[in-house]
Amino acid sequence: MKTRSQASPKPLNTVRLPPVASPRTKPRPETRKKGTLDDIRRPKKPPTAFFYFMEDFRKTYKEENPSVKSMRDIGRACGEKWNKMAFEEKVKYYDLATVRRAEFEKAMAQYNKKMVNGELSEERDYE
Repeated sequence: MKTRSQASPKPLNTVRLPPVASPRTKPRPETRKKGTLDDIRRPKKPPTAFFYFMEDFRKTYKEENPSVKSMRDIGRACGEKWNKMAFEEKVKYYDLATVRRAEFEKAMAQYNKKMVNGELSEERDYE
């Protein structure tokens, strides 16, 4: 005969309570929907120097290795090559990225100026 201490305990019947918002958690800010009117007219950010290098590298890598179809393998090879390149080889991509960044900043200045002046009203452009 088993005593109480030797018998396996029965599971307790528990009730789940709804989660309580703790004071440490921050409320999530409302996210804007993608494709709003402001986003459509806003200039896109230019790619970084690595992405300009990646365009060139992808073309040459596909010519040299036509059997490789996986973007993961191409991206991995591209990243390895970029990390091994000397700064002097990367300069042309950095220069191109700097030029495109300057163009983007000019376009953003014009966009912000139009937004402040009210020239980009929603009703006038999309009706």
